[in-house]
Amino acid sequence: MKRREVIKQMFVMAGGILIASSCDFTGKKASIDLQNVDFSADDEALLARLVDLIIPESDSPGGKSLNLHLFVMKMVDDCASPEQQEAFLSGLKKCHKQAEQDDAQLLAYLQKASEEEEFPEILKARTLQGYLNSEYVMTNKLIYELVPGRYDGAVKINA
Repeated sequence: MKRREVIKQMFVMAGGILIASSCDFTGKKASIDLQNVDFSADDEALLARLVDLIIPESDSPGGKSLNLHLFVMKMVDDCASPEQQEAFLSGLKKCHKQAEQDDAQLLAYLQKASEEEEFPEILKARTLQGYLNSEYVMTNKLIYELVPGRYDGAVKINA
């Protein structure tokens, strides 16, 4: 081998090592990329369960099937103040301790915690916002009429 080829191979190998060492192969990160808040995969799974408790599956899709947990995560990351983000994360950590319980007990815990903490209020507000703005609701539940609406020229007026 020539000396230039050896040096070139060393640089390629050093670059590969540098790139590989910066990658996280643990799979513990959330499925979406966020700027301000770090959610783990466990946090994402718990949020999916919580939004499905708030909007359960019925004849219409529930919170989990509409991916409202991803909407909540993105909105907390983008639109919440740093204080609200801290309150949300601390409430989520407390909720992890209750996660072993069944759904009815977890829902009761959320209702009780909404009197004391900010976490359940943020979660409920962002979940409802995501549901009402989802494609499913906008196309199947709400009928949009252009302004000024229908014109009905044959309306009886009682005088």
